[in-house]
Amino acid sequence: MRVVLAPDSFKGTAPAGAAAGALAAGWRSVRPDDELLLRPMADGGEGTLDALTAALPGAVLHSVPGCTGPHGRPVTGRFALLPDGTALVELADTGGLPLLGGALAPLTAGTRGTGETIAAALDAGARRVTVALGGSASTDGGAGLLAALGLRLLDGTGAVLPDGGGALARAVRLDRTALRTPPPGGVRLLTDVTNPLAGPTGAAEVYGPQKGAGPSGIALLKAGLRRFADLLGGDPDLPGSGAAGGTAYGLMAAWGAQVVPGAAAVAELTGLDAALAGADLVVTGEGRFDATSLLGKAVGEVLGRAERAGVPARIVAGEAAADADPRVLTLAALAADPADARRRALHWLTEAGARLARSHPRTDGRAAG
Repeated sequence: MRVVLAPDSFKGTAPAGAAAGALAAGWRSVRPDDELLLRPMADGGEGTLDALTAALPGAVLHSVPGCTGPHGRPVTGRFALLPDGTALVELADTGGLPLLGGALAPLTAGTRGTGETIAAALDAGARRVTVALGGSASTDGGAGLLAALGLRLLDGTGAVLPDGGGALARAVRLDRTALRTPPPGGVRLLTDVTNPLAGPTGAAEVYGPQKGAGPSGIALLKAGLRRFADLLGGDPDLPGSGAAGGTAYGLMAAWGAQVVPGAAAVAELTGLDAALAGADLVVTGEGRFDATSLLGKAVGEVLGRAERAGVPARIVAGEAAADADPRVLTLAALAADPADARRRALHWLTEAGARLARSHPRTDGRAAG
């Protein structure tokens, strides 16, 4: 029997690669002779880099110490370099909301560290760049990222502006003289949102409150993003340009980057369709399964591809909405204690793998062990 294990991360408890490994260990404890194909998934959010490096043979992970975090302090960036010259970068590594430790900084948090990581990847020979945009702490339109790549944002006195979306409204001129050219293979941006940079569904209005911005802060961020767009050019109304506090816009306008649905891109990169061809079952999962899981998220992507391939699917989730799909097995139910399910997620994922192996019919007609 051929089984594809393609979970997303169980946020805060298990990265996607570890979740897939735990499911596999449980399955093998019952049916050691089955063929298991591990294809950990992500949708462009936190954990995308780990999922891809776990699934892609030949990916070499590089550390970039001394990058600038969203709080302005040093953090370590990472990029994975693939054999074809693609560099994979995750914005959350250096600009993610969790790095602030609860001390939100909606006006001063920036994306400079992601730009520093991209620069290091280009220096290492990357010929194209893929950036996972989820989890951003900032609303700076990607200005900090572009500053790390050589763009200078100047105020009326000719001074360079500090990082953060709160400073953008003071921008008067951009100096592109030292801005690095994009890699020859181009730039792809992975995201699961379609918000534009500007307007009532724009980056500041929709995501600013999640990053700590109140009404006055949102107004300042909106004004700053508008000013930045006036100076940088491009189209701030493009779907997806508001991703990661407008970082997508900055890279689209300055470098011609393309926004692509994150889960679909990860599925393509990991060869999910090829793994599903001839498979007898696919198991996917995430921390919480509900109606939103089918809307551009990794689990929905796996289920859609499995349906098109005619492969039955099961879903393992930490917990699920009351009206969840009957194919869902939750760790909370296995543990009989949601707190323990979160605390020992890998243990209960292993138990889930074993439970699924026992319950799924064997293709050779023998009973499961």
